[in-house]
Amino acid sequence: QLQASGGGSVQPGGSLRLSCVASEFTPHYDAIGWFRQAPGKEREGVSCINGSGGTSYVAESVKGRFTISREHTKNTVYLQMTNLKPEDTGVYYCAADPGAVGGCDLIELEYEFWGQGTQVTVSS
Repeated sequence: QLQASGGGSVQPGGSLRLSCVASEFTPHYDAIGWFRQAPGKEREGVSCINGSGGTSYVAESVKGRFTISREHTKNTVYLQMTNLKPEDTGVYYCAADPGAVGGCDLIELEYEFWGQGTQVTVSS
């Protein structure tokens, strides 16, 4: 139901925009979250946005560098990543939380539907 794309290899300081396209079976009111998993580390929440797109949250580690947005006409959620650092390297997943009401959070267990992940590599 979710398709993540847009990953790639960039140098430190570079930018990437990830896209998460939801199928017609993913309701517009689902909150969408982005998570990432670095090699040898646990998956962590990066950012989320509520169903309307009016409320979002960004983890402290990426605040000021990552921006999440939502385009309902395209059933797509974007994660704009700027000033990328080597520690941003990992597989990025998008996920849908159908139980979110009004807002969103990055509690992984609340997300029921997951995309396949897209690799982001930041290296000089």
